[in-house]
Parts: sequence; C-alpha cells; structure tokens
Amino acid sequence: MFFSLIAIAAVIALFVIISRQQTRIALIERELGALRSLVLSSVPQPAPKAGAATEGAAAEAPAAVAEAAAPPASEAVPAETAATTPDAPKVDMPAEAGEGTSAEPTGPAEAAQPAAPAQAAAPVAARQTDVETALGTRWAVWVGGIALALGGLFLIRYTIEAGIFGPGVRLTMAGILGLVLIAGAEFVRRTGFRVPVQGAAGAYIPSILTAAGAFILFGTVYAAHGIYGFIGPAPAFTLLGAIGIATIAAALVHGLALAGIGLLGAMVTPALVASQAPNPWALFVYLAIVLAATAAIARIRDWKALVAAAFAGTGIWTILYMTDAPEVNLASVLFISLATLAVLAFVWLGLFLVTGRDEAEPGFDWPSIAPGFFVALTALGLSVDPAFAKAGDALHGAVLLAALVAVALYRPRGLPLVFAAGLATVLIYLGIVPPATIGVDALDVGLGAEPFAASDALTFRVGIALVLVFIGAGFWAARRFAAAAPVRAASWAAWGVIAPLVVLTALWLTFGGIDRDLGYALPALLMVLVFAGGGEWIARSEEPQLAGGPAVSFALGGAGVAGLLIMHMAFGSGWTTVLLGAAAIVPALATRWRSYPVLGWIAVGAAVAVLGRVAFDPTIVGAAALPKTPVFNWLLLGYGVPAFAFGFTAWQLARTTDGRPRLAMEAASALFALLTIAMLVRHAMHGGVIDTGPVTLAEQAIYTLIALGAGAILVAIDMRSPSSVLRYGSMAAGVISAGLIVIQHFVVLNPLATDESTGTIPFFNLLFLAYLLPAIAAGALALYVRDKRPRWYAAMLALVAALLTFAYATLSVRRLFKGEFIGLWSGLGQLETYTYSALWLVIGVALLTAGVWLRSQVLRIASAVLIAVAVLKVFLFDMSELEGVLRALSFIGLGAVLIGIGLFYQRLLTRAARER
Repeated sequence: MFFSLIAIAAVIALFVIISRQQTRIALIERELGALRSLVLSSVPQPAPKAGAATEGAAAEAPAAVAEAAAPPASEAVPAETAATTPDAPKVDMPAEAGEGTSAEPTGPAEAAQPAAPAQAAAPVAARQTDVETALGTRWAVWVGGIALALGGLFLIRYTIEAGIFGPGVRLTMAGILGLVLIAGAEFVRRTGFRVPVQGAAGAYIPSILTAAGAFILFGTVYAAHGIYGFIGPAPAFTLLGAIGIATIAAALVHGLALAGIGLLGAMVTPALVASQAPNPWALFVYLAIVLAATAAIARIRDWKALVAAAFAGTGIWTILYMTDAPEVNLASVLFISLATLAVLAFVWLGLFLVTGRDEAEPGFDWPSIAPGFFVALTALGLSVDPAFAKAGDALHGAVLLAALVAVALYRPRGLPLVFAAGLATVLIYLGIVPPATIGVDALDVGLGAEPFAASDALTFRVGIALVLVFIGAGFWAARRFAAAAPVRAASWAAWGVIAPLVVLTALWLTFGGIDRDLGYALPALLMVLVFAGGGEWIARSEEPQLAGGPAVSFALGGAGVAGLLIMHMAFGSGWTTVLLGAAAIVPALATRWRSYPVLGWIAVGAAVAVLGRVAFDPTIVGAAALPKTPVFNWLLLGYGVPAFAFGFTAWQLARTTDGRPRLAMEAASALFALLTIAMLVRHAMHGGVIDTGPVTLAEQAIYTLIALGAGAILVAIDMRSPSSVLRYGSMAAGVISAGLIVIQHFVVLNPLATDESTGTIPFFNLLFLAYLLPAIAAGALALYVRDKRPRWYAAMLALVAALLTFAYATLSVRRLFKGEFIGLWSGLGQLETYTYSALWLVIGVALLTAGVWLRSQVLRIASAVLIAVAVLKVFLFDMSELEGVLRALSFIGLGAVLIGIGLFYQRLLTRAARER
C-alpha cells in the first residue's frame, strides 16, 4: 500500500511537471509569433492609394513596437503580495507578451497576413491552458488532499490488520499525522504561498492540507472513544467539539469549505459520542458555543450559507431531543431556543445595527428563516403536543413566540421571525377548536370530536397575552417602517391583525357561545377601534401622508373582519344578516374624508359575507322561525335591506373613490333586489314555506317577469349613470330570461306536457300569467332597448315576445276546446284543428303588420316563418284530418291570406320605388 501511494504521488507529480512544461512552450510560441509580426511590419511596402487614411497606420506602428518590446513571461515582475485566503486571492499573473493581442503592421496589406494565424491559434491555446490548469492544479491538489486524509485512515487500518503496533501507538501516529498536516499547511501559508495560475484559486493547498488534518483528527478521537474506549464520553465530547470549533476558526484564513467541514464535524459530534446518562445541558451548551462561534466567523466573512446551516443543525438537534428523549428537560429546550435567538440578534445580525444598514436596506435576511422555523416549531410542539401541554408547557411555547416577535422587532432584517411566530400562533389556536363546533365531523373526513391542542385556562390567558404582543409590536413596527420600507410595514401590520383575529375567533368557538356571546363581542368591538385607529396612525407616517398603502389596508381590513365577528357574536341570525348588509355603508361614508383604496373593498367584503350567509340559510332566520305572513317578513329585511344598502354604497363610491368596488356593489345591489322579489314570491306561492319542492309554472312566470323587469331597471339606471356592470348586467338579465322562457315555459312546465290546471277563470288564468304577460314585457323591453343595446339583443327579445304570443294564442284555443286541463293526450277535434290554422294565419298577418309599422325585420321574418308553418299544416295535416266544409274553408282561408300578403308586399315595394 505504501508503494502504491508513492506511485500515485509520482504520477501526479509527473503530470504536473509535464503540464508546466507545455505551458512554458505555449508561451514561447506566442512570443515568437509576436516577434515575427514585428519583423514583417518593418518590411517596406508600396505607397498607399490616394485618399487612404495613413494616420491610423502611423499611430499603430509605435504601439506594435512597444508591445513586442515587453519582457517575456519568465522576466515579469510580480504584483503586490496576494492575500493567502482562497476567498479573495490576489493572483500573480505572468505578463505574457502577445497573449490576447497582436502587433499590427503599418500597412493594411500586411495586417491581414500574420494576424490571421495568430487569431486562429489563440482560442486553441486558451482551451489547452484551461484544461491544463484544471488537471494540473485544481484536480491534482484536491485529489492529493483526499488521498492524504484517506491515507492516514488506511495507515491505521493497515497497522491493525498487520498487528504491527498496538492501538495506542496507532492512534498516536494518526494524531501526529493530522497535526503534521495542519502544521505543514500553516508553514506553507506563512512562507508566502501564492496561487501562481489564474483559475487555480479554488485549489488552495494550505486549506486542503488543513481539512485533511482535521478529518484525520476527528477520526482519531472518535476511534479512541468509540472503538477502543481509551477516553470517556466527556473527554471525547470536549476534544471533538474543540476540533470542530478550531476548524471553523481556521476557516478565517483557509476559506468557506474548511468552515463547512468543521461545522459538519461539530454537529455530528453528539451523535458519535455515546453515554449511558446523556446530559441535555451539556448537549445544548455545546451547541450554543458552536453556534455562536460559527455565527461570529460567518459574520466576519459574510458566509450566509454557513450560518444558516449552523442554525438548522441546532434546530434539528432540538427537535430530535424533544421527540426521542424519554423525559424532556424543558429548561434546557428553552435555553437553546433563546440562545439561538440571542446569537441571531447579537452576533449574526449585530453588524447591521452598527453600520446603520438594518433600517436603511429593504428586504430581509434569508438565513433568519432557519432559526425562525425551528424555534416556532419548538413552540408549536410545546403548545400542541399533549405530553407537553398537559404539564403546562404551553407557557414555554408562548415565551418563545414572544421572543421571536421581540427579536424581529429589535433586528428588522429578521423579518422571517414574525412570519414564523404568526404562523405558529395561528396553527396553535386553530388546533384548540373542537371539530364538532365548526361541523367538521359532519363532513366524514375521519376527524374525531376532540381538538388537536389542549384548551384550558392557561391557553385562554396565553392567547390574550399573544394578542396584545402582536397588536402592539405589529402596529408600532408598521408605523416605524411605513415610509422607508412599505413591504416590511405591511408584513408587520398583517400579522398584527391576522394573529389576534384568529386567536379571538378560536377562543370564542372554544369557550364562548356560538349563537350569541356579548362577552366576546366587546373585545371584538375594541379590536375594531384599535385597528381603525392604528390604520389612521400608520397612514400619518406614510410618504405622502394618508396615502392608504398596504400597511393601512391590512389594518382597516382587520377592522372590517372584526366588525363581521361582532355581528355574529352579538346578534341572532336574522339581525346579523341585516346589519352586515347595512355595515357596507360605513366604509363608503368614510371615503368622504379618506380616499383609502381599501375602504371600497371592505364594503365589497361585507357584500360577500351577506351572500355567504344567505347561501348557507336562505330563510335568514331558519325555516322554523320564518313567519308565514306574505311580503312583510324576515325575507324582506334579510334581502331588501342589503339590496338598498349596497345600492347606496355604490352611489356613494361613485362620487368619491369610484373604481372596481363601485361596480361590484352595483352588481350586488341588483342581485339582492332580484333575490328579494324572487324569495318573497316563492314564500307567497308556497304558503309561507321556503322548501325545495318543484317550481310551478306560475312561480316560474313570476321569476321571468322579475328578470325582465330587472333588465329594464338596469338599463334605465345605466342611462342616467353609465356603468359597465349595469350595461352587461341588464343584458345578462335579458339573456337569462330568454333561456328560462325557452326551457321552462315551452318545454319543462308547458301545460301541454304537465297537464297542470290552467285555472277556472276564462281570461285571467295561468296562460295569461305565464305567456301573455311575459310576451308583453319582452316586447316592451325590446322596444325600449332598440337604440340602447346591441341589435342582436333587441332582436332576441322581440323574437321571444313573438313566440310567447304565439304560444298564448295557441294554448288559449286549446283551453277553449278542452277546458281547465289541456294535456296533449286528450286528443284533437276537427274544429279545433281548423281553428289553429286560422289562428296562425291571423297571427302571421298581425306580426307582418307590426313588423312593417315598427320597421322590424325580425317580426317580418317571424311572420313569414309562422305563415310557412300554417301552410305546411294545411297541406300536410288538414288535408288528411279535416273533412267536408272545414277542409274547404281551410284551403280557402289559406289562399285568401296568401294573396292578400302578396298584394300587401306589391304595394309596399311600389311605394318604396316611388319614394326613391
């Protein structure tokens, strides 16, 4: 093995020597090329052509001579002494004559001849140099360092297998080898070692020798403890920790890679040293020392990845101890968590405060994510895990959460700590809510009725304390950074609102009364006042003032959510819905004094909340409590008051902030107005009961009339106060009405198919309500929107009106012959069949007359279609079904009508030709 190592080292050395010789040969070739260019440039050349520029050639000749006269690489004078650390080395580069440049001749003809070969050879030489540098410097040094480290371990193994030395001698020899490598690295560094080749800074020999020595020392101490038992756990633990910390400290002169090796060894040390009675205090004191030393070194060299790894390693050890230890020492857990935050605040982030960068620079320090995550995870475990929570350890978790907020407040670049504390708080207090309280058990998701976290008096008191911490710190920091760092201010304001609202809601659902609880409504009211006042306080520190930035939006949005909680906590179901709708007016009125963009969206949030409530309970107060009195009941209040409030809100916003919230409130107002009428109709039609029974034709007819009327109202409002919501909303109402008519009136609920009773009154019956009134409404709306909406929309409404009129007339004839029930299965008589033909012809002529009078092409086409249907019926159906005089009258009437229509069109066309 020894001779194999010598052979490998010899091969590497030979390779390095050959590479250096090739480099020198390449330098000589380039120098010869430069001299050749200089010689060629001195040969006399013909005079340049008339008009050629000669000044450039005259100026280039001295430059070429000066470049060729530069000393060769072997005579170059070294630059200033380079730093010996591999992170910022100052590499001494030889001044290679002619490398990268070429001496230009005085004449343009000569410049093309010698320069072309030199330029073609330059990339090839550069590639050769890069490959040679990588193989002859970096790879050789790296492989050599690994070989040294492995050689020390293999030497120990060889002595064991051969039985040459005893264990003590072998370990001593290995330790001496490690120390010799470290001493040799220091000797090389102190004797003026330089990296002589560009690109070889990563192959810093002193650093690699030190890493190899540290690796051997780690293995030696571990073998002395874990394999041979020469030293006990305490000495082994101390020695391994000292080697790790010393290796991290040596990284100040040897680079980040060595620091990573030292940190890895220091973090693995507790796992390598076994003990019959492990002491958590020894573990966490040791981790705190390693963490502090690593953070200090990383702070000096600004090694963010190193300190993040140190925080992560400490956090992992803490979580492992909490999950695996049979009896957890909470004081030691609290110690290491607070020590982690102290190292973050005073060691790692301390330089920012000294230099004034803490508040001047926006953004955050990303290594702070690691301690924030693990400390918050520790607090979450102490508060949620039953093994800790039953012992009252939730107080320790609250201390850690408050410490996270305090450190983030003290060191603003530690902003991730706020997010960690806020998320942990939200998860803890969502976990105390019993699933049955919010109906989760009804969803059949496999959850029991027990909460995930303990809910007791301590949890209640801790929740109140955390609410005060988040509100105080959040709003103070938001005002502090509102002008210089708006994103940071918004983050603080967000968690100053979200965490208190979640805690209050969780405490109410867990300890309070779900239906009504004034004891929780009062704190919610206090939150409304605090959040609204805090938002105004933050807005006065903005630049420009009162701009209503993101931090102010979070504060006022929180006030709106707290107001929603008040409604649910203090009032019953009916008054909650009514007051929520009316509450939309408050932020709209506030826009008279403040133009904050969020105010309009708070009103929209109120509309969404009301919509959610009526979707959950359309009866407003529950089916059992809904009175049967028509119109004047909870439906009128629950739907009508929000409709009016949303309309007033839209009117107010249109005169102040305007924008999308105004459009949303207009849509909400129109929607709730329709819902008000529809729900009152359904209530009256079903005898005061809102059920899920089938809709009758009469009820559907009322809904259709409501939709058509809503379309007309929206058009009228849009003409006075133009709005895209009103414009498209009115068209949507018309299209929905047409769809309902086609599907419900003509197909699903048609008395011909359902045989529903049409009523006993001859004229004012179901057909009048379901067909004639919608036909009149659709026709009137078509006339009203002819010049106000697209042509296709008016044409659609006109066509629907014509179809409804046709259906009313046809069904009325059917009722005249059959009575109250007009189902198709009752058959057709000959007189009834003839009456349909005559009726359709009359309706066709009427439609033609109306189309000419109104200049409506749609009505004229509809008349033509209807007359064509009548013609087909006469020739195909009446000819076979009618007999005697009825058959003759059918054809006579058809012929007379068709001739009359022909005469009518001839006179119409003749009049049009005369007018031209």
